[in-house]
Amino acid sequence: MSLIWVLLGLVLLVVGGEFLVRSSVALSFKFNISKLVIGMTVVSFATSVPELLVSLQAALDGSPDISLGNVIGSNIANIGLVLGITAFISPLAISRDFYKLNWPMMMLLSLALYYILESGLVINFREGAALVLSLIIFLYILIRNSRSSGVGIPEEIDDALQTTSNFKIIIWLTIGGAALYFGSEWLVEGAKETAVSLGVSERVISVTMVAIGTSVPELAASVIAALKKEKAISLGNLIGSNIFNIASVLGLTAMVHPIEVKNENILGQDIFWMLGFAAILLPLAFLPKRFTIGRWKGMLILTAYIIFIYSAFLGDK
Repeated sequence: MSLIWVLLGLVLLVVGGEFLVRSSVALSFKFNISKLVIGMTVVSFATSVPELLVSLQAALDGSPDISLGNVIGSNIANIGLVLGITAFISPLAISRDFYKLNWPMMMLLSLALYYILESGLVINFREGAALVLSLIIFLYILIRNSRSSGVGIPEEIDDALQTTSNFKIIIWLTIGGAALYFGSEWLVEGAKETAVSLGVSERVISVTMVAIGTSVPELAASVIAALKKEKAISLGNLIGSNIFNIASVLGLTAMVHPIEVKNENILGQDIFWMLGFAAILLPLAFLPKRFTIGRWKGMLILTAYIIFIYSAFLGDK
């Protein structure tokens, strides 16, 4: 029964997230916000809301391991699982500016998260606010650079949403909000029950099952695009997702409720895997074929992810 709650929770989070993104974009058009800003802020934040609600629900329910595991596991899955499988199916070209801003910011936030957790075993209000502030500064620089370089409009922006009625926006927001609320509640409760039934910690379930579940929509879309030989995922989008996970999900959650480290394996094992997957992107981007992640690199990343999943369960014994 616990697995059913997890699956139902994930389904509701996917549905709720889709309605929230569409209503947020439509609402942004009403306020005459530019498409570039909508794509880089509104869409990015809206797609992080499911993870945010899961982490917040877990923290309020006294399960901080799920809050941390959800974010750390998702960041690992974005690179190890999504990028690994997609690159194995079809080689992925890397934009030359990925290492100028996005990758350094992801590494900086990853290292900052490790320092915060290592120094006090908790993310408090001030530290959460600092993470959110760093995201605001990053987005400001990103938008300024994008405007000056004439970057195109993100693909997520649907022009048809410009004519959405106010009534439809309200309906979408209502459906999205309700689905996200119940989805996060059922997923957290299901994850806790699953951990008990399998005899493992909540941390193991969150860095594996919950993290993979929240990555499935992006993985499915990327695999379908790769099989059709269309443009698959953007490495910048994956890195951006990791940045939002740390800065907005953990930052905002910590501002509402402190996030404590209860399972030593989060600091002794999981966060090092996250740092490793983030760091390996730089040499992979340059060696041996520059700015391309081909099949053997994808297989390497995917194999490392499988080893991570195995070690997560093994290290819990």
